[in-house]
Amino acid sequence: MDRLETRELAYFVAVADELSFSRAATRLGISQPPLSRAIQQLERRLGVSLLHRTSRRVALTPAGEVLLAEGHKILGALAAATRRTQRAGRPDPELVLVMKPGGDAGLLPAILAAYVAEPDAVPVRLAVCAVDHQERLLREGHADAALLHLPWDDPTGFACEELLVQSQVLVTPTTHRLASRRTVRLADLTGEPLPRWPGLPDHDTTGTELRDGGQLLELIALGRAVAVLPESVRAQLRPGLVAIPVLDAAPSTVALAWPEDSRDKALAAFVRVATETARTATTLSSAG
Repeated sequence: MDRLETRELAYFVAVADELSFSRAATRLGISQPPLSRAIQQLERRLGVSLLHRTSRRVALTPAGEVLLAEGHKILGALAAATRRTQRAGRPDPELVLVMKPGGDAGLLPAILAAYVAEPDAVPVRLAVCAVDHQERLLREGHADAALLHLPWDDPTGFACEELLVQSQVLVTPTTHRLASRRTVRLADLTGEPLPRWPGLPDHDTTGTELRDGGQLLELIALGRAVAVLPESVRAQLRPGLVAIPVLDAAPSTVALAWPEDSRDKALAAFVRVATETARTATTLSSAG
């Protein structure tokens, strides 16, 4: 069998996503007849049926479901490779680091200051994104590295270095019923309006869905939410808010992630500096 062509794979993915030849043709900017012929030719070459077609509907066969999943991965990887290649060929190289607001746990100023002294250093451009976007932006090739937060972000397919492991605290207004407690447990939060983050399980919470981390402290100050957050949030607390250790909350880990097959010297230097700087900061914090 000949190898799949990118064009015919893109055609199939469009049809499989839309479950409609007419909508897929519109999405691709082509007419429907050549699209239908391309799918039929693809099925003949593969020797399997990919779609069930009737006059009223289009449905995926088991083979079609497999090719759709694999096709998304292949096309996504190709698009990411294109973006990384174009960035690598720029006359003014830079390193793009993506993170959510406050996602560095206070480590980044020291990391950037140390990185400047590296022989292989290039300018670092920070891309601050919504709370659930850093992993996707890295996978899609929009960034060279990302600060992820484990276990919530998925590091699969990335090289990864853990920079900081933090305990978690409950942030509440000083007027909250739990504000005077020295410690709390997760069971103490039953019925509380915990925030819901896009793409993450809501655990039956009733709080507001957030897309911008900057909204959260405002909602807490207004008494509209409480939240379990990494220990480093203490540095951001305004008057009227308190942070209480949550004894049984899973630790939160700040991790630096990058494409596992990267051979970029500037990125390698950044990873090394970030790891060393975080280790030093942790040691000093423990000694203090």
